[in-house]
Amino acid sequence: MLPLPAFPRFPPPHPAASGPGRRPRAQTRLPAAAAATGIGEEGGKEPGDVLVQYVVLRRDLADAWPLGSVVAQGCHAAIAAVWAHRDHPDTAAYCGPDNLDRMHKACSTVTLEVKGETQLKNLAEKLESAGVRHKVWIEQPENIPTCIATAPCPKSQVSSFFKKLKLCK
Repeated sequence: MLPLPAFPRFPPPHPAASGPGRRPRAQTRLPAAAAATGIGEEGGKEPGDVLVQYVVLRRDLADAWPLGSVVAQGCHAAIAAVWAHRDHPDTAAYCGPDNLDRMHKACSTVTLEVKGETQLKNLAEKLESAGVRHKVWIEQPENIPTCIATAPCPKSQVSSFFKKLKLCK
């Protein structure tokens, strides 16, 4: 039997790499103030703190689109946030072999909702200004912001941004 080839690790696309006919599928929100706030920095985790990834969906889309389409938007954003920050220690720990089969103990994913596009954009601005690593998913070709997913990070550092949001039902 022949050995399977290893999957290549492609670098993230360079912003100048988008040419005619190419449209980005999502906007990456990189931390503007991460150095100042220490959010997501290694060593900022409190003892007993869990790693969390927040996925925030738009309720108005959940009422208008098929459930599978809305779930797919959250999946796209979550995967994109993890991939964009795959080299960060928090992401490596979140995706580590010891955690993948027990996401409810050492780390978790929390799915929340906002009412609509305005609330989603406001949340994105707050996360951006605080330096929280995240991804705003923009559905193409319609150019509709559908959801936000944070990169995995210590709950103690980011839960305050999400405490007023409802769990997605």
